[in-house]
Amino acid sequence: MTDPIDIDSLIRTAREAGDAILAIYRQDFTIYEKQDASPLTEADLASHRIIVDALGKLTPDIPVLSEEDAEIPFEERSQWSTYWLIDPLDGTKEFIKKNDEFTVNIALVRDHKAILGVVHVPATGVTFHGEAGKGAFRTTDGNTVQIHATAEARSPLRVAGSRSHAGSSLQRFLDNVGEHEIVSMGSSLKLCLVAEGEADIYPRLGPTCEWDTAAAQAVVEAAGGMVTDTGGTPLKYNTKESLLNPEFLVFGDKSRDWTSYL
Repeated sequence: MTDPIDIDSLIRTAREAGDAILAIYRQDFTIYEKQDASPLTEADLASHRIIVDALGKLTPDIPVLSEEDAEIPFEERSQWSTYWLIDPLDGTKEFIKKNDEFTVNIALVRDHKAILGVVHVPATGVTFHGEAGKGAFRTTDGNTVQIHATAEARSPLRVAGSRSHAGSSLQRFLDNVGEHEIVSMGSSLKLCLVAEGEADIYPRLGPTCEWDTAAAQAVVEAAGGMVTDTGGTPLKYNTKESLLNPEFLVFGDKSRDWTSYL
């Protein structure tokens, strides 16, 4: 595929999906923890349908892999050199807690790399987007500014951490880091904190899926940062049957050996 992607169309699609999510988000929350077809599921599916329909019109020849439609055999998707990877609603726990920290994630993956990403925050209207070779940007109230990861980590370190997924592995990392400040955030927004220079490091030492990270990884890398596994290798996509990510680190300062704190 050689034709450039219309990033403005992608942003509009993410916002439309976000509006559909908000219509459900603002309903009564007392039933959101049910295990049946709850409004949370409806929100996921409403966003999924909007995005898949829009991508089908924008790039009819590019396949789509979504959290809501992930049962595509590896034998089939391993043949894809380029595909869309989407998470219609990232941050389930944040959605349930009603803390506004959930996102719509749309990524374009080519040759196992996330090369373009849109991360939209429905509750605030903020949108992050990034594309390889073109930079990363944050749009707030119609005002778009370029963002950059912090090239030299600050002291004390600003560590992005999850409100919902803290654990013993993270605590060991923090003990090894020494003096630090925790910047708590939910969903893929933790990666975006690094991308916009609001955090120095985000260690994710627990399970995630590929759709959780691809869009934000594209933003981070376009902002000059990196997303690597715990061995220092950049995160890749669609390389195996499982769609689970390895544990990973997100950072801007490339001069520091972040793996030494593990």
